Amino acid sequence: MFETLYDNLLNEVSNGNRCVMITYLNLHDNVSGSIEDKFFLTKDDIDKKSIPLYNEVYIRANNALSTGKIDTVHINENKLVLIEPFFPKPRLIVFGGGHIAKPLVEFASKVGFSVTVIDDRPYFANSTRFPEAEKVFCEDFKNSFNLIKFKESDFVVIVTRGHRHDGLVLREVLNHNLSYIGMIGSKRRVKGMMEELISEGYSKEVLDKVNSPIGLDIGAVTPEEIAISIVSQLISFKNKKNIKANSFSYPEFDKEVTLEISKKPSIPRAILTIISSKGSVPRKSGAKMITYLDGRSLGSIGGGCSEAEVLTKARSIMDNNGFLIQQVDMTGDVAESIGMVCGGVMDVLIEVF
Repeated sequence: MFETLYDNLLNEVSNGNRCVMITYLNLHDNVSGSIEDKFFLTKDDIDKKSIPLYNEVYIRANNALSTGKIDTVHINENKLVLIEPFFPKPRLIVFGGGHIAKPLVEFASKVGFSVTVIDDRPYFANSTRFPEAEKVFCEDFKNSFNLIKFKESDFVVIVTRGHRHDGLVLREVLNHNLSYIGMIGSKRRVKGMMEELISEGYSKEVLDKVNSPIGLDIGAVTPEEIAISIVSQLISFKNKKNIKANSFSYPEFDKEVTLEISKKPSIPRAILTIISSKGSVPRKSGAKMITYLDGRSLGSIGGGCSEAEVLTKARSIMDNNGFLIQQVDMTGDVAESIGMVCGGVMDVLIEVF
């Protein structure tokens, strides 16, 4: 029914465009009903208001594109609109292609980053050395800035071969509002760099954005261990928990699940989406999975008893198209007695189409 729509959505996201999926839900009671319509909007669609929509939906859709957060709008007591942001992979820009960069690029790509590597030495800047990178530039660091349009969603790691190159790159990236800036170096070297920048007029507030020495403190020694500490820190920033209501956060996006949704099924199935969450929950809003009548599933909304409960409910309603909103309460004595350990509450939308 909506398979082609998801295929088109994937194409837009693969081309680097942020999109929002709009789903109109007709409520037959407070938690279930029929799916009226689905369509997706790009930033251009929203700016031009190319489709007739309630103004509040446009406002919330634009906000979802800016913040990465899923949202719902009650048009009236009988109609609910779900607004889901879909973003391309977060981009990690690695300045320097040396011994730490090699495992860093490998590990970062495995956890969902689109990686760009920049170095001015041909031996250290080539696709053979970095097969996992989406882009590799062999270019003078200063000239490379013209090749990159920095975005708020970018993550930058500075692991060049010397103090001079580090300073050059750092001065440039500090001019941009980025999701993460990290620079390698000993405490002494970093202290000297910061003192130098302060003397040039950089404020402490600006310099506090720099994670240096880089990575989580796990006592890393080898290049691989250092890369793991850096990637761990990148993940912590990407999935940051304590975020302000209107700040940016990457939405949950499982490309494999979305790709599966775009395929016409041969047997009944249901799509599960966390549409809201409070407290300590295993997955945040936007996480998706698919379950089939024969017991197969793809993706996860957190696993354990909470997921099993929703899967059981989903399989019981697969015979008819429509939706159900299932609340999973992982607080209190009942949740504890059946093995739910997280302690939060989440609402899961079950869709059959």
